[in-house]
Amino acid sequence: MTKKVLIKNARIVNEGEIMEGDVFIEDGTIVEVDSSISAKSPDLNVFDAEGNYLLPGVIDDQVHFREPGLTHKETIATGSMAAVAGGITSFIEMPNTQPQTTTIEKLEEKFARAAETSYANYSFMFGGTNDNLEEIKKLNPKTTAALKLFLGSSTGNMLVDDEKVLEAIFKESPLLIAVHCEDESTIQENLARYKAQYGDDIPIELHPKIRSEEACYLSSSKAVALAKKTGARLHVFHVSTKKELELFKSGKSLKDKKITAEVCIHHLWFNDSDYAKKGTLIKWNPAVKTAKDQEALLQGLLDDKLDVIATDHAPHTRQEKDAVYTEAPSGGPLVQHALPAMLQFYHQGKIPLEKIVEKMCHNPATIFNIEKRGFIRPGYKADLVLVDLNAPWTVNSGNTFYKCGWSPFDGVTFKSRITHTFVNGRLVYKNFKFNDFRPAERLTFDR
Repeated sequence: MTKKVLIKNARIVNEGEIMEGDVFIEDGTIVEVDSSISAKSPDLNVFDAEGNYLLPGVIDDQVHFREPGLTHKETIATGSMAAVAGGITSFIEMPNTQPQTTTIEKLEEKFARAAETSYANYSFMFGGTNDNLEEIKKLNPKTTAALKLFLGSSTGNMLVDDEKVLEAIFKESPLLIAVHCEDESTIQENLARYKAQYGDDIPIELHPKIRSEEACYLSSSKAVALAKKTGARLHVFHVSTKKELELFKSGKSLKDKKITAEVCIHHLWFNDSDYAKKGTLIKWNPAVKTAKDQEALLQGLLDDKLDVIATDHAPHTRQEKDAVYTEAPSGGPLVQHALPAMLQFYHQGKIPLEKIVEKMCHNPATIFNIEKRGFIRPGYKADLVLVDLNAPWTVNSGNTFYKCGWSPFDGVTFKSRITHTFVNGRLVYKNFKFNDFRPAERLTFDR
């Protein structure tokens, strides 16, 4: 195994700057970053970046890799493969598997499985319920990413709707609390009204009317108010509306923010005009909403009201998605195409490269206190992605690695291509092919 790697002639995108230079790696750790590095060793592996862009590995703080229990849709192995093909070198996976990750025993079983099969660095969120507060208190903040609460749209028994329990969790959780915010009673009222009119075959265009702006704002505002009342560290997942942006602040250093928020790729790329063509393939919770919401969310990134770009990768089979509205599950596969999609926005002049790296690499590391990742710095783990900004390719089933076999981006031509992905200094992926080893590590947290 080559323990020393020198990446030459790269355009390094890091911490708000782009510099031409080299990166020297030893034993999986970045040793030196400079404009020119000379190193000689019989076991040195030299990569010529040929002027392409070198980014820190993307950290995706919200994925559903479906293992255990739903492995016909995805596994940790297949999901992490697709992730590294998309430049994602670390992921945090959600607790609504089967069985749910609501005990420490089940949490550690997932860690053990990832240690055997994952291509990308990994952590898992613990799931809160109305009756597992004592288990939450036992969590080790140095080895567990966060606590996930469903305040709407839950699976199984994970909807936390007992107000007293919710406040107790906010007061006593040893971890950052990440929330899915949609008001369930509002959604059920809307659903009942349209179901009375259409039965189960509700037009998909009504999805954002059912899972409405009101449902999102009512729940998000309640979570933010509770965090302010209790002093909890809150991270609001997948903001989908312009109205919700008023809940979040810019101007503060990220390290000083007690309340942070993210936006997902699909809410930036799609709007309600796309339902006519894409149908239930773009049925997500929260719903893809209006073009005005879409535009405001991108501006929210630029204004730093939104701190993170994530995927909420949640695959289902085509057969499952092709069902009528009430039976078609929400969610879709996204990890392989998230970074190329954001780079498409760069080509359109909508967002700088430096801002993409800030929101996809630096900020997740800072918000979750991930140790030694998310930046190209000496002493940090060598999770790196090389991108050719001028190598067009078209998404199709032959170059997509999701187990479910489809992508909401099928047929889209991206201008940028991820050519190399390094995980802990090892070249795991190169131009649609994988090396047959898995150097992934469990993420640790500086708390």
